[in-house]
Amino acid sequence: MAASQWLANSLNWAGGVPARVQGVYSPVAAAPGAGVKRAGTAWMGTPEIYFSKNIDNSRLVKVTDHQRTREIAIFSASLACLFLLVMVYAFQHFSSIEYGYKIEAQKKQREELVEANRALRLEEASLRDPERIDVLARRMGLESPQAGQVQHLENAGDAGTPMMARASDVAVVTLAQ
Repeated sequence: MAASQWLANSLNWAGGVPARVQGVYSPVAAAPGAGVKRAGTAWMGTPEIYFSKNIDNSRLVKVTDHQRTREIAIFSASLACLFLLVMVYAFQHFSSIEYGYKIEAQKKQREELVEANRALRLEEASLRDPERIDVLARRMGLESPQAGQVQHLENAGDAGTPMMARASDVAVVTLAQ
């Protein structure tokens, strides 16, 4: 502010510095070793004065640069394609990881089912054991069949082929109590 007051006094402006004049004081120091020493002097250089200029750009019209617009459009399209490719790659990558987890889960489930099937076959084999059936039948009070009570059926081929039923040679067995 001292520079603006000095300027107002030296130019005899009574109302102060006009709004378009701005002053900045920047003292210039003496070169080192010059041997000039001023004791008690407040003035050490020339003030720098800048005049502000109001610029009105309201009448300016921006000229469109078609080449720059085209370059920006091509660059944007290239980035969009790159983004799309990266997203497709990421989708495939994460899908393959997900399918890997699903395959491992199904392999584990298959192994559990194979183990359960093996356990069921062992249980079926133990339940079909003729000695076990004979022991259970004797506990229930049943006896071994007499000669002539058992009739063996003919094996006429596959179990999948149809067979005609016969009603001959039927024997009724009654148990006396």
